[in-house]
Amino acid sequence: MTEQTLELEEIVFNLVLHAGNARAKAYEALDAAEEGNFEEAEKLLDDADEEFVEGHKYQNMLIQGKVSEQPNFLVIHSQDHLMTAMAEKNLIKRFIKLYKRLENEK
Repeated sequence: MTEQTLELEEIVFNLVLHAGNARAKAYEALDAAEEGNFEEAEKLLDDADEEFVEGHKYQNMLIQGKVSEQPNFLVIHSQDHLMTAMAEKNLIKRFIKLYKRLENEK
């Protein structure tokens, strides 16, 4: 990604892409925790965070006006993807803590 002005569709595509990747990694982390593989779960959550960082770069481009046209419904939709993925990751982190607690009580 460069700091040049990008087409709106390119920014939206990348926002949705990184949000989807982050969400997928978070759910993979939950799967790993369900299997008792907490080290892998933590690594996957870190991977999800890296995807969020990438997504936020494109979100910041929208906020800073680095687009070649005016925002529209696609922008709102892409923002929803990012924010929903973040909320899901936060909930998944709580589930993983619960799985760890249950594992420690065995």
